[in-house]
Amino acid sequence: MSTRLYIAAVLSLMVAGVLFGIGAIPVLMIPALSAKASLLLPIVVVLSIVLTPPIAWKLAPKLRATPHRP
Repeated sequence: MSTRLYIAAVLSLMVAGVLFGIGAIPVLMIPALSAKASLLLPIVVVLSIVLTPPIAWKLAPKLRATPHRP
């Protein structure tokens, strides 16, 4: 497996958590949305799972170590 895939795999855990938090906080904090939380939270979970791989794949090359040039 490539280095990019390893980095993306590790990064995907953090990206998924952030995406879930970004979606879950408004659902739970806004009263109109929290009334439908039993429907909206599974949607947030599915969206975070679907969006995580492309975002992690895009961010992975930016996290590679670069050689130090004095």
